[in-house]
Amino acid sequence: MKVIGIVLILAGIAMLLFKGFSYTQQKKVVDLGPVEINKTEKKRVNWPLYAGVLVTVAGVVVTVSAKK
Repeated sequence: MKVIGIVLILAGIAMLLFKGFSYTQQKKVVDLGPVEINKTEKKRVNWPLYAGVLVTVAGVVVTVSAKK
C-alpha cells in the first residue's frame, strides 16, 4: 500500500506542476481519389488545481495509514 501512496503523491505533484497536456489530431477533410486534404488540430486537456491537491492528499493518507 505504501507504494500506491507514493505513486499517488508523485502523480499529484506532477498534476500541480503541469496544468494539463496538449496533443495533435489529424482529420481527413477531403478524399478525392489521389488527392487528399488533411487538417491538423491541436487540442488541450486541462485539469483543475484541486484535482492535484486531492490526489496528493489521498497519497499521503494511503501512505500514513498503510500497515507497517
